[in-house]
Amino acid sequence: MKCLAAPKATSTKFHLRGRVVIAFLLCKTLNSKLRTVLVTALAAFAVEATPAAAVGSEQLPHILVSGLTQAPPGWIAFCAQQPGECSEPTTTARELALSRETWMDLVRVNNWVNDTIKPLSDLKHWGVAERWSYPDDGYGDCEDYVLLKRRMLIHAGWPRETLLVTVVRDDRGEGHAVLTVITDEGDYILDNQKKDILIWSDTGYHFIKRQSQSNPNVWVSLGDQNPATATATSRK
Repeated sequence: MKCLAAPKATSTKFHLRGRVVIAFLLCKTLNSKLRTVLVTALAAFAVEATPAAAVGSEQLPHILVSGLTQAPPGWIAFCAQQPGECSEPTTTARELALSRETWMDLVRVNNWVNDTIKPLSDLKHWGVAERWSYPDDGYGDCEDYVLLKRRMLIHAGWPRETLLVTVVRDDRGEGHAVLTVITDEGDYILDNQKKDILIWSDTGYHFIKRQSQSNPNVWVSLGDQNPATATATSRK
C-alpha cells in the first residue's frame, strides 16, 4: 500500500490520564530511543479536541458490511510471524461508549503515533513490496501505524472488537490502511494521512474490507456506496 507522510499534530497543554500512560509503557518492544521520545512528548504536548458527530439523514453512522472476504496477504504474513497477536477467540460484536475521556484517549494515541513514527515504504524499509509489522525501529508504512495504534489502545484496556484494521482506497485510487473504531455514535477513523479523527463518511475514502468484530482473522467486505461529503458538528 502507498502511504503519505504523517501530518503534524497540534500541541495544546493537557493533563495525562493514567490508562493512556499505561498503554504507552506497555509497548515494551519500542526501542529505547522511541521510549524517550514518548515520555518527552507526553510531558510536553497534547490535544484538547472533541469528535465530529454525524448529522443529517443521508449519513450512515456505521459502514455497511456486505459479507465475508479474504484477509489481506500482509495480515496473513504478519500473523505467521507473530501468531500470539492473532490467536484470538471468537467474541461478540460490541460498540465503545464514546465520551470526552475516551475521545481524548483516541486523539492522544493517534497524534503520538503519527508524530513519532516516520513514514517509509516497505520497499525502502524491507526490500519487499508489502510487509505488515510493528514500527519498533521508528519507521513504517500506513498499516504499521495502524498496528501500533491498535496495540496501544488494546493495552490501555480498549475492547479489541472495537478496533478494526481496515483497507480503503484513497482519492487517488491507491490502497491504504486505517484503523476503524466502532462507537455508539458511529465508526471513526484513525489515519496517518489526516491529523483529525473523522467519522468514516467524512474521510473521502472508498472502504474495501476490514476485520470482523467477532474474530480479527475473519475479514468482511464493506459496502460504503461512496458516501457524499457530509457536514459535521462538534460534540458539546
